[in-house]
Amino acid sequence: MSHDGVGPRPARQSPACRATRGPGAVMRSVAFLTAGALAVTALGGCSSEDPAGKPLAGQDIAPAARSQVADGGTLRWAVDAVPETLNTFQADADATTSRIAQAVLPSMYRLNASGRPEINSDYLESAEVVDTEPRQVVLYKLHQQAVWSDGREIGAADFAAQWRALSGKDTAYWTARNAGYDRIERIERGANDLEVKVTFARPYADWQSLFSPLYPKEVMGTPDSFNDGARKKLKVTAGPFTVQEVDRKDDEVTLVRSPRWWGDPVKLSEIVLRAVPREERADALAAGTIDLAEIDAPAARRIALAAAGPGGTGAPRQGGDRDTDDPKAPSPSADPSGSDESGSDGSTADESVADESTADGSASDEESGGARAGGSQSAADATRALRGFEVRKSLEPAYTQLALNGADGPLADERVRRAVARALDRKELAKAVLKPLGLPAEPVGSHLALSGQAAYADSSGALGGQDTDEAQALLADAGWVPGGPVRKQKKENAAGPEGEPAEGNSTDDGTYIVGEDNKGRTDAELEEAEEYRRQLAQDGKQHHQGGGAPGAYAPKGTAAPAGAPAGPLAKDGRPLTLRFVLPSGPGSRALHTVADRISRMLERLGIHTETTKVPEESYFKDHIASGEYDLALYSWPASAFPATDARPIYAKPVPAADGSLTVEQNYTRVGTDQVDQLFDQAVATLDQEESRDLVRKADARIWAAAGSIPLYQRPQLIAARKNLANTGAFGFATPVYEDMGFLKKGAGRAAGPSAS
Repeated sequence: MSHDGVGPRPARQSPACRATRGPGAVMRSVAFLTAGALAVTALGGCSSEDPAGKPLAGQDIAPAARSQVADGGTLRWAVDAVPETLNTFQADADATTSRIAQAVLPSMYRLNASGRPEINSDYLESAEVVDTEPRQVVLYKLHQQAVWSDGREIGAADFAAQWRALSGKDTAYWTARNAGYDRIERIERGANDLEVKVTFARPYADWQSLFSPLYPKEVMGTPDSFNDGARKKLKVTAGPFTVQEVDRKDDEVTLVRSPRWWGDPVKLSEIVLRAVPREERADALAAGTIDLAEIDAPAARRIALAAAGPGGTGAPRQGGDRDTDDPKAPSPSADPSGSDESGSDGSTADESVADESTADGSASDEESGGARAGGSQSAADATRALRGFEVRKSLEPAYTQLALNGADGPLADERVRRAVARALDRKELAKAVLKPLGLPAEPVGSHLALSGQAAYADSSGALGGQDTDEAQALLADAGWVPGGPVRKQKKENAAGPEGEPAEGNSTDDGTYIVGEDNKGRTDAELEEAEEYRRQLAQDGKQHHQGGGAPGAYAPKGTAAPAGAPAGPLAKDGRPLTLRFVLPSGPGSRALHTVADRISRMLERLGIHTETTKVPEESYFKDHIASGEYDLALYSWPASAFPATDARPIYAKPVPAADGSLTVEQNYTRVGTDQVDQLFDQAVATLDQEESRDLVRKADARIWAAAGSIPLYQRPQLIAARKNLANTGAFGFATPVYEDMGFLKKGAGRAAGPSAS
């Protein structure tokens, strides 16, 4: 989603440098699911005092000079599904929709390796704010050779048609979003056909997020063409590739070179985007039916073991690393309404967590088997075939969070949410996921940006780090104290009829007794707790009735004795039990690993969790979006435009006329007026530094409210043929499609990310 300039072309950058040029904004959508957004104005380098720092991991794309890349060839690239629509502005757009748009449509900006937007010089010569009073005016100067595939020049008519379609004023257009476009007052031709003048009715700091991608007026011009015309095909394009065919029978989309492309000649003859389920991708690689695929940790280990040969350890190859990358160089996933590869809700399972059972490098039975597609390939043949691949690694521009539903129940109390947050060792959780993969294991310090992005600053101090004593004090202040017997509770299906509860902790008569659940506690902890109970029972000052453990009826707010181990907590005869809802399925093992560790951390405080696994296809829509959970794990993409893209995620829910809550994308139902005000100020401030400061202040207040706790940046594991160049784990950066290809025979790769 990005575009580059007008006028004479600047000096050509190396593929490695160009591959770090950034994208434009995309729909924010959950990724328990995945994906991104982006952008801002000209940016300087990061100083040592810049809280944004550097990206935690660099790109890993096997950079090569264009002269070393062969002319021709077909790249078969695995995707989750053939998209339902080719219009990225519709609710059911997904990650594949965005991938196609990047290759075939203009974008005014693209992201660099630090997740910061840069002008796309293939489409723009320049773009700048030329006036602020009485109105903000942005002048775009288009590349003089930029044309649509039908030969017509890209111009003001295309910009104006997209504005009218996305402004929100005409409800006949079925749009998923209109942020930014609703602030435009008019669009007109400038001094000549290559100039487009955009006048805003209200100041808009994130103006660089607009028109990326840009659709032709033939798509945006009428509601019918917008709603239906671009769903199955794109007749007019303007990128290095064009859409030749969308084959829903064979689950493939074929992109071919555009004969009208004016930029650097395209290396590949075609790109075939082939739908392959994630659990089948290792076998498809071994069978030779795909060349490039995002994979999970078990598949990565299988490739590493094949490369290591007999007796090898199969240790993951280290990907791009922050010290070698240019320091300058986020459905939840597209839109929760849909722009991630995994489902209609726009989210994608966070399946990349390392499997502890094979942390020693040994392969499980499943991993060590050969390709099983049709049983046509032996294990030995599959292993030999996988030696032609390597795993390219980075970190996705997305982070996984623990969501705490503050709508009702115990977590409606901010003190309980804060206690849950302070019980977590986020560093340990990040290490469990990322260290086995050879990736930097740092917790994420912001809800609104990731390390290296302009708006990033670690604001977690507003909540505080892991502190058991403080967490216990918060719980005691909220009235949750070590308890005894509780009233018999009616068993609730926390996750709906499709839920599949984990093994329960109920007695035979259905009564949950606080203190009798020992799951997740070590033998030493159990012995210590039992000794504590015996001491209380022998204390003549303690008297109780009803058969519960002493101390069950302590006054509200009474903390446990100093040094005493935490026992299960109760309040008003109810145990402190939280519903932890997770997706089921083979791709969710990572989330289960993280959830199990979180449950053990909470158990130490006396907070019990009941885990329910639900089908992946219903996880987001039926449970997260509908609020049927207490705790959940899913991901959000990072955005270079947080004031625009993140606001609906953290906006304070508003009561609707029917008594329900309008939550936008705030699925934790936790928000404050102050956070809303800070976002409003940030998006209306044209001073970039001031806007970033306001965003960081908003993030600190989001931390303090403890509705969601960022944990770690998601790993990005890409299996690629060893002779594929300029593609792989892109990290933040927008891919440069014209540079992708297969190395010439005997050609070598560039020395590093900055090689020319």
